[in-house]
Amino acid sequence: MNWNRAFIAALIAAPLIALFAWGFTRDPNSIASPLPGHDAPTFALEVFAPGQPPLARPIGDTVRLADLRGQVVVLNFWASWCLACGDEHAILTETAKRYAGRPVHFLGVLYNDVPSAGIAWIARMGGQSYPSVNDPSARTAIDYGLYGVPETFFLDADGRVAYKQTGPVTEAGLTSIVDSLLAASTSSKRAGRGL
Repeated sequence: MNWNRAFIAALIAAPLIALFAWGFTRDPNSIASPLPGHDAPTFALEVFAPGQPPLARPIGDTVRLADLRGQVVVLNFWASWCLACGDEHAILTETAKRYAGRPVHFLGVLYNDVPSAGIAWIARMGGQSYPSVNDPSARTAIDYGLYGVPETFFLDADGRVAYKQTGPVTEAGLTSIVDSLLAASTSSKRAGRGL
């Protein structure tokens, strides 16, 4: 056995083994985003799927992020070809219904898809309580640094990105984040009034 060769092989293998070991400690669904804590990128997108009353918006209506200031916004990027989007659809639509009448706005954003396919998918899924908008050039998705779908961005009442969820949302996670953002919004309003 040539000890020099064995020593060189060990020197080469050690960093690779260390790199793999470090990689196994990481969650592959956890992709850092530079957006949390910063102002949300603005958009003005057209509604193609209206949702259901009382959350419905007319088809062709333009949703502007600036008009939603003062509300918590749950911005969900999805597509009809996305299998994981189906896993979270019922959770999003039922949770949106529970927050109706409160300062929370749920909005779907169609990503790399066509509205006709999106409408057919929503029908197959049993409907959707909140509206969805079309992002035809994926400009909004690019501005938000989308890695894939589904991804959900939670915007606070001041228009900042508070949190980003990569992959399907869970009911507990969705409710926890929205409730904490609503509580923070209420606290800041009270502080602003000097209560």
